[in-house]
Amino acid sequence: MKPILFSLVLLAAPVLAADAPKPKETFKTDDERTVYTIGFLMGRNVAAFKMTPAETKIIQAGLGDAILGAQPKVDVRFYQPRVNELLAKRMEGAAAAEKTKGRAYTEKFVKESKPQAIPGGGWYLETRAGSGPLPSKTDTIKAHYRGTTTEGEEFDSSYSRGAPTAFALSGVIPCWTNGIALMKVGGAGKLVCPSDVAYGDQGRPGIKPGATLVFEVELVEIVKPEAARK
Repeated sequence: MKPILFSLVLLAAPVLAADAPKPKETFKTDDERTVYTIGFLMGRNVAAFKMTPAETKIIQAGLGDAILGAQPKVDVRFYQPRVNELLAKRMEGAAAAEKTKGRAYTEKFVKESKPQAIPGGGWYLETRAGSGPLPSKTDTIKAHYRGTTTEGEEFDSSYSRGAPTAFALSGVIPCWTNGIALMKVGGAGKLVCPSDVAYGDQGRPGIKPGATLVFEVELVEIVKPEAARK
């Protein structure tokens, strides 16, 4: 497993869906709202640890001591190197659970749909035949797509942005590089991508470690080299 370097960096908070219920706000001033935002963004940085409610209280105690300049209750220099060890252990456990779910989904998908194996890993099911050329793995393409978890939870979609997205096939996950190369322009299909040909054991924002991903893809066009440079 690759080493994980953990640092507290203020990350951008996700934008909530417009129809998401807004929690009741108890803050009276913009300064209070800004301070809350600092805490929220710091919390996003440690979300990967999957803390329990009890551990969250311990974090709050450590944060309060650091902010107020109190004497730390443990030897921080001794325990600091263990932070990455704890993160790696918890991510490994989370990834193993996701892989188990992904294997169950994939086995059922393969049995029921009889998809084509993608070279290098993953599965491709054609849902609409294309009539154009096949792209090469070095091409830039435009595609409409919707990405979901195996539970159907959407994490990305070009449809929601109202326009297809251009990708260099050499710069995306292996399941896309090799899977899109099986599609003709104008065609559509479904890609099922295990974590080892997607985002691995570390995942990425919005995608769990070890997650198997499902993509509905329409190959719109192969972008000409001169157009891709613009």
